[in-house]
Amino acid sequence: MRVIEKWQNLSRKKKAYLSAFLAIIGIMLWAFISAGIITHNFNRSQLQTSSDRQEALIKGVILTETKNEKKYWEIYGETGKYDSNNGVAILNSVIGNFYDENDEVSMSFESSRGTYNSKKSEIILYNDTHIVLKDGVSLKADCLKWTGSDKPIVARGHIIVQKGAELYATADEIVISPEFDSFKITGNTVSKIYDVKEKE
Repeated sequence: MRVIEKWQNLSRKKKAYLSAFLAIIGIMLWAFISAGIITHNFNRSQLQTSSDRQEALIKGVILTETKNEKKYWEIYGETGKYDSNNGVAILNSVIGNFYDENDEVSMSFESSRGTYNSKKSEIILYNDTHIVLKDGVSLKADCLKWTGSDKPIVARGHIIVQKGAELYATADEIVISPEFDSFKITGNTVSKIYDVKEKE
């Protein structure tokens, strides 16, 4: 009864203000409850789909690594995709170089597809991989894997090694030294070495 009496004693202006205030409170409560109903599974689904994950599609991407303030390697991909969740860049139509301490190219490569894992510091080339070493040796392989500047490079699958008219070899695997100055072929190997001087 007291509430009704107080209401009746209020002026029209105060009644209008109070009614508007109560209406605004009601609308805010309705919006809050509605938002809760609509988004009650939102946080859970965000966690399940790794909300921190970011993907970027890139055209003409260049990745490089320096060693002792000098460029150690560089990779160029015509197109690429980077996933921040696992730190992997996937590159298409890849070309690149490794450099020695004198900034000279010690190994060049080309491949239809490659990946760079920034968390593992690992380069992998896939499909139609062609490699040329500084001494003129050229290689073909199905896959090449580089796992650090102090570790050998390993290429696998349908290896073909050539050096001009002097050397032709096939193998299952080839291991290239970290300095790119020597290599070892393993697996089912067939090697043919020719004496160019004798042929002349």
